[in-house]
Amino acid sequence: MHRPDEFYRGRRVLVTGHTGFKGSWLALWLSRLGAEVTGFALPPAAEPSHFTLLGLDRKIRHREGDVRDAAALLAVFAEAAPEVVFHLAAQALVRPSYADPAGTFAVNVGGTVNVLEAIRTTPGVRAAVIVTSDKCYENREWVWGYREDDPLGGHDPYSASKGAAEIVCGAYRRSYFGAGGQGPHLGFATARAGNVLGGGDWAQDRLIPDCVRALTAGRAVVIRNPESTRPWQHVLDPLGGYLLLAARLAEEPERFSGPWNFGPADGEALTVRELAARFVGRWPGGGLRDARASRGAPHEAHALALSTDKARKVLGWRPVLAAGEAVEWTAAWYHAWHESGRILSVRQLRKWENERTSQDSAGRSR
Repeated sequence: MHRPDEFYRGRRVLVTGHTGFKGSWLALWLSRLGAEVTGFALPPAAEPSHFTLLGLDRKIRHREGDVRDAAALLAVFAEAAPEVVFHLAAQALVRPSYADPAGTFAVNVGGTVNVLEAIRTTPGVRAAVIVTSDKCYENREWVWGYREDDPLGGHDPYSASKGAAEIVCGAYRRSYFGAGGQGPHLGFATARAGNVLGGGDWAQDRLIPDCVRALTAGRAVVIRNPESTRPWQHVLDPLGGYLLLAARLAEEPERFSGPWNFGPADGEALTVRELAARFVGRWPGGGLRDARASRGAPHEAHALALSTDKARKVLGWRPVLAAGEAVEWTAAWYHAWHESGRILSVRQLRKWENERTSQDSAGRSR
């Protein structure tokens, strides 16, 4: 099998959502691996934008559009002729989904259907990874991690839209993309990642961006749901999983097609308060306080964890960074940007790759 860094050299890759937080990191990584990257997404929503700070519009083929526009999407697929597709475009936040449920379902379900149709009708696609969410599971407030075959669901519109997208993807995989299906036989998978941390995220109502906004303004960080636990991980860990998964899908589609979880190591789940305290503790002069409980606040799950046994045992993937390291790297990125305008993304990507190589070497020597 090819190593992922060898597999992507010269490969035509299409990324939806490349102007967003995770998508911009993935587009940067693919361009450094030598892939011919085409991105399709809305203009960057945040200011400043990680996509803009990286100058990605000069490093990849940048196309603006909405995944709800099937014709525009098909035109970009025809232009790019991708061999590999990563679908990350989404309405990616729980609280805004309460304000606009119809828009959330239109993007996360209807937009995904448009991407699947483009994949189905584009010759030459060998592998596709559709990124959904750890919140696609029917959350029963379990203390153990959800597995890929646990029931799908969702209390809020965002979570339900991701569960629905998973059901749609399962139907397309069985009907069109698998052996004996009506369409092309290709490697097709969904990826469910935990809560990601990393530099360049400025979304509203996410913990780390909210911390950064408060700290740079000299205010105490106010946190909601301080006792809730989440599968926190650095953004490079699940992205490394997506890259490895797509490479394996292209080589052995029947073995690697299906749903996959990417989350932190067992025992790495932190409460919201614990994570915020670690981040604030790495920022000079920062303070922390809990928000007052408000009547009628939107429901958010209290406990969420992922089982990554399948990715570890079958795919050979594992997270490189522990939770504490993820917080440290993220705080370092934002502090460098705030103090001097330095962007540490390339440096941290290179460091992550070196850490992974060291871990792989240590594993082989045991």
